[in-house]
Amino acid sequence: MPIRPPRRRHHPGARRPAPRPSQRRRYVRYRRQRQHDRQVLALGAGVLGIAAVWFLVAWLVAHLWAVVMLGAVAVVAATWFVNQNRQRRAWNRVQQQALRYELPHLDALGHREFEYAVRDLMRRDGCTDARQVGGSGDNGADVLATDPHGRTWVIQCKHRKAGDRGSAVGTPDLQRVNGTARQIHGADIVLVVTNGRFSSRCAPLAEQLHMHLADRRVLAAWAAGSRPLWELLPRVPGPRAGS
Repeated sequence: MPIRPPRRRHHPGARRPAPRPSQRRRYVRYRRQRQHDRQVLALGAGVLGIAAVWFLVAWLVAHLWAVVMLGAVAVVAATWFVNQNRQRRAWNRVQQQALRYELPHLDALGHREFEYAVRDLMRRDGCTDARQVGGSGDNGADVLATDPHGRTWVIQCKHRKAGDRGSAVGTPDLQRVNGTARQIHGADIVLVVTNGRFSSRCAPLAEQLHMHLADRRVLAAWAAGSRPLWELLPRVPGPRAGS
């Protein structure tokens, strides 16, 4: 019985034998066929695109009156939309400028509603970006606003259901907002406003920390009048340069 030579095993690093000529010819034909198919598809897509453009132009020419009508309707609709927006903005400005609050109304609000009332009063005075931010993680700020003079206001609101008969706002409240107002919010003016009263130690501390206080008396003049808050507070910093 003849002895067969051992079969050679292919190692991963070993060099593969070159493909046979017939395999190369089949591969070249396959590549050429794919290239031809792509060219045919591209040509077909181009023909369809040209046909679609020609059809659209022909339709527009045949229905020119419809194009003119659609254009006129679009112009009228755009004009109406712009006018509506302009009137709505003007009405909002009128409403904000006419905004007034009496102290009994403010006393009857909840704490969050009081913050919104302060925000609306700042908007009335021209702080168009005034927003209520009080809540969890507010970093000591309840209302943020930029006045028409470019100054950034950080306001802490302290509402008392019993008004000035309720508990006084104390120095810890001032220290809490002072610790974040300038460092985090970039405040130019730091204000604590209440419908109640401040303890006797708040005024000296506020002066030392360059903060402002608006108690029940100042709040009443601001909310029921037409003067902006910065005209009612003493020693308010001047406008920012360029504002």
